[in-house]
Amino acid sequence: MNVETDEDFAFSGVTTLAERVRAGEVSPREVVECFLARIAAHDPTLNAFREVWADEARAEADQLTAGGRLAEAPLAGVPIAIKDDMAVAGHRSTYGSRSPAAVNPADAVAVARLRAAGAIPVGVTNVPELMIFPWTATDANGITRNPWDRSRSPGGSSGGSGAAVAAGLVPAATGSDGAGSIRIPAACCGLVGMKPSRGRVSTLPLQEPWLGLSTYGALARTVADSALLLEVMAGGEGTSLPAESFSDAAAAGAAGAGRVSRPLAIAVSEKLPPGIIGRVAPDQRLALDRTRRLLGELGHRVEDADPAYGLAALELTQTYLRGISEDFQRLSDPGSTERSTRQMAWVGARLVSDRRRAALLAHRPATSARILALWDRFDVLITPGLARTALPAEGRHGRHAAVAFDTAARFTPWTALFNLTGQPALTLPAGFGSDGLPLSVQLVGRLGGEAVLYALAAQIEATRPWARQRPVL
Repeated sequence: MNVETDEDFAFSGVTTLAERVRAGEVSPREVVECFLARIAAHDPTLNAFREVWADEARAEADQLTAGGRLAEAPLAGVPIAIKDDMAVAGHRSTYGSRSPAAVNPADAVAVARLRAAGAIPVGVTNVPELMIFPWTATDANGITRNPWDRSRSPGGSSGGSGAAVAAGLVPAATGSDGAGSIRIPAACCGLVGMKPSRGRVSTLPLQEPWLGLSTYGALARTVADSALLLEVMAGGEGTSLPAESFSDAAAAGAAGAGRVSRPLAIAVSEKLPPGIIGRVAPDQRLALDRTRRLLGELGHRVEDADPAYGLAALELTQTYLRGISEDFQRLSDPGSTERSTRQMAWVGARLVSDRRRAALLAHRPATSARILALWDRFDVLITPGLARTALPAEGRHGRHAAVAFDTAARFTPWTALFNLTGQPALTLPAGFGSDGLPLSVQLVGRLGGEAVLYALAAQIEATRPWARQRPVL
């Protein structure tokens, strides 16, 4: 078998690739060459990567083999793409901007943990400038396209990561999520995207990005792969939650046992948080309804119930805008940014004073407690993943910030509030719309409840497997 040209090998997933490397069936160098070849063949039309580190990846693969660590490495020889807001030693994190950035002196904690587990970074993926909007198009790096339909966006802000994984250019990629930025690309690209609980994965060297809204995670094609990646990334300096075996939870769910042996109490909601205007497209509503019926057939108790959002969307918006303004102020050349970026930063700086910033953080526990009260009665909340399938490839790039913000809010009304509460939430594939693009649902758990989400998600995946579906490149 020539793994460089074997598409089934490229789409076999993180868990299988690592198992084959550990078994000696294939070397890390062969795995790296397979994915570098796919990047060279397909990324010119997708634009998922800002940089590809081919020589470094080859050298790291050879060092991994020579170092004798393969037998114990959970991600042995697995190539991974890194989002452009996570520090990688010797490279720049540009945040999708033309503003000059310094070379990172060391890996982010999460990247270091991936490397220690045997993963091999192969490049950095494109993002919208400062990770603001749910599409991936910038003046600095151009438009990133969805492999299911190149006229559509892979979402954002982890859009390059989503496009790269969906196209099989890498088996997995890192992401960050401050208002849905892992879950949105996963939903657009037919992937599994987990936003971990606040405190589960270290964001160091960044200190509480976006005032604690943002956390790091990964995008993958299956529940098992997502669980393994989170298991590796979780923990270390800068975290407050204990280590857990998420892989065990996913395996139990896939077998229909273990963590989901008892019927779960599941709330289903389409309610839009007050202050957000939008509607659910018919295809997305059908995807939610199909999931609801499936969960009932699997023996779970499913009811309609809504979180007590109150005015949380207003608090979230102010926090988000202030986070953008703080990122903007840290740039070496803020004047080189896009017009909409400058507009969003201007609003954030003037709308949210230092005093208001402190008030938002002080009030967050009360707001979170009100929303979290739903989980006194239920184990999991399920919402639509997005209001519709993927937007046009350029999104609202180049438009006034008010227009872009309105489009973003209508497109992603259910993701951001759970960044405010810090709860774990993931999006799962839920079939395809009439336009041939992926549909999605979102699962939201209690604080620290990733294992329950993985068990339930794996049960859904085992009943209606989606990983064999691939875009035609």
